[in-house]
Amino acid sequence: MKSTFIALSAAVIAISVVGMKKPDYIKHAMQALSLSDEEEPVTLSPRLVQQSDTGAATENTPVFREIKRSARPVLDTVVTAATTATVDESALRYFASRGDTVRLQAEISRLKALYPDWVPPKDPLAVPQNEDKQLEAMWELYAQARYAEVRKAIAERQVAEPAWKPPGDLIDRLTVAEARTRLINASDLKQYETVVRIGSETPSLLTCSEVDVLWRVAEAFFHTDKTQRATDAYSYILNNCQNAAERLATVQKAAAILPSNSVEDLLAKEKTAPDGTMEFDSIRDDLARRFVAEANADGKLVVPPQYLSRVERLAETGGLASDALLLGWYYLPRGEMDAAEKWFRKARDKENTASASQGLALTLIDRNDQLAAEDTMYRWRDDSKDAKAVYLASTANLLALEPPIAIPTDVLKRIAAEVIKSRDASTAQQFGWYARALNQPQTALQWFRTALGWKLDDEPSAYGLAVTYLQLDDLKGLAEIQRLWAGRSERIAKVGEVEKPDATKRQVPVANETIVSQPIAEVSQEVEYDQPGQVVMTRPRRTVAVDRGCKSTINPQTLAPEAALTRGWCLMERNRPMEAAAAFEVGMLGSSAKTREDAAYGQSLAYLRAGLSSKAAVSAIKAPQSRKRAFELQQAILADKAVAAFDAGRSREALLVLDQLRQIGPERTDLLSLRGYAYLRLKRYADARRVFEALAAIGNRDGQRGLGILYQIFNDKD
Repeated sequence: MKSTFIALSAAVIAISVVGMKKPDYIKHAMQALSLSDEEEPVTLSPRLVQQSDTGAATENTPVFREIKRSARPVLDTVVTAATTATVDESALRYFASRGDTVRLQAEISRLKALYPDWVPPKDPLAVPQNEDKQLEAMWELYAQARYAEVRKAIAERQVAEPAWKPPGDLIDRLTVAEARTRLINASDLKQYETVVRIGSETPSLLTCSEVDVLWRVAEAFFHTDKTQRATDAYSYILNNCQNAAERLATVQKAAAILPSNSVEDLLAKEKTAPDGTMEFDSIRDDLARRFVAEANADGKLVVPPQYLSRVERLAETGGLASDALLLGWYYLPRGEMDAAEKWFRKARDKENTASASQGLALTLIDRNDQLAAEDTMYRWRDDSKDAKAVYLASTANLLALEPPIAIPTDVLKRIAAEVIKSRDASTAQQFGWYARALNQPQTALQWFRTALGWKLDDEPSAYGLAVTYLQLDDLKGLAEIQRLWAGRSERIAKVGEVEKPDATKRQVPVANETIVSQPIAEVSQEVEYDQPGQVVMTRPRRTVAVDRGCKSTINPQTLAPEAALTRGWCLMERNRPMEAAAAFEVGMLGSSAKTREDAAYGQSLAYLRAGLSSKAAVSAIKAPQSRKRAFELQQAILADKAVAAFDAGRSREALLVLDQLRQIGPERTDLLSLRGYAYLRLKRYADARRVFEALAAIGNRDGQRGLGILYQIFNDKD
């Protein structure tokens, strides 16, 4: 194949010298690299072309074999005609006079390919200099890549000497050099269609002597959605070019853009060195790391076992914490928590970073070791938005543990301080329930009020406030909260209307004690809050009465479907959505259609609260829902997907989901704000301004803030 391509390049130059028309086999060669010939389109016979899935002919297909059969007879004709002409040795003399042995040898090889009967000088360096000083100056300009000045010098001489003709070799070289420059400039400017066009117009650039051009053409194919053609271009280099450094660089460049299966095909073309080593061994480790990193970015990807094993070996034997981190983040989203914890711990042992701590904390949260998760993340809580979210999740879960544990004073103080600083309504709400469990209703009241102040629509905090008012016999406060939530929460409306459920008393142990539940027990230690953020330890003053409810952890499969349904709603009230989802799953086994409908509805809400919109959508169709509920769930699921897409940086996807939402009902103010910021990220400034102006007109702060950002953007441009 290599000799064929060299012959094709020589033929192109020879055709230019003798003024012949471009033969069909050169057009076949351009099609072999999937380049088009716009000036002279070629339609190959179906029997000659066996296309890949993307329509690209490959070198193993009949079209390449046809080129090999037809190239020699055509080339013989061209060479016969060419040998009648005088060999232009002007470039040879110029490179010899400059002592440029590399270009000199390349020129000798080119002339021998073009003129097989030509015999190079025995001592090329002894070739006399050009007697034509003007031509010598043109070659010097060419060697300095000053192509425009060469053209100008040629034009000026033709005006001064009408009978003078520039050497064909100079014109051909100049044309190709200018095409190379245009192709490289287009590639640097990411004008990929132009790169493909120039390559198709200048086939003599597509050879092993122009590997950089081949790389750029391959990249252009990829960025114009012709992945298979890009793979074919890289394959051509590995099949035909011998320079070891260029072959290695070819695989590295291909690996940077092609999917892993295409890279695997290229790796199969490696050669074995005399010492038995494989030529691409030096980059296989980096490729394995890259494949795992890609899978971390796309949870649907599965890394081939050989590459996963390679990264695991690197993590075990090497000194890089990053290798262990790659594995931790690979296993975590795939639910392999033991493996994830193992690698996050290894990474953290080597280098305690925010990423390693965050991953480890997530595995600890999963196995309900909330105290360890809080301790792991406290140092890194302010490192990033994600780190803060993980830390606050661990604190909320820690306070929500059932049965509750005695949390060390210093830990409680720092959690309270962080909740105040972050204005985190979820943890503030859990502080309220925790204080109620310790029979500190006044403190619970403060925390529930604080949570509602930060999140006005936080129904669980409002419910906590209602039951605490009832506990304190503050009927005026209870009536006010019921008035505010009238029509929005059935359970708040019913607070005080029914008898209190049976209660037991439990012991809240001191730190490091084993929890013991008893019908009646004295509290051995109590945490008292003077105000949110101020925490002190006091001795117990009285026993604590708590509802039996769903505070204990049991297997919902041991319950009847109706009991499981009731437990699911109880768990939702306690903000334990994943446990609630499991209970609702049992509820869907009920014989009553109403029970199954309520259980499916509850499970959808549980998954939505847990941020699992895909699972929520599945649950929503497990049992027929009323039209109203189906509509509410559809809106909630789409809204959750839009927010998740925006948070993940997928602004276009967020806009598509928001458009779906707008088709089924009016757009909520918060989602309209999300739309504005999605437009802003995509630099659709006119659309963003329209949204922000509408929001600002109703006094919305997000709208005002968005207009301020737009003002700053355009002010900076000015």
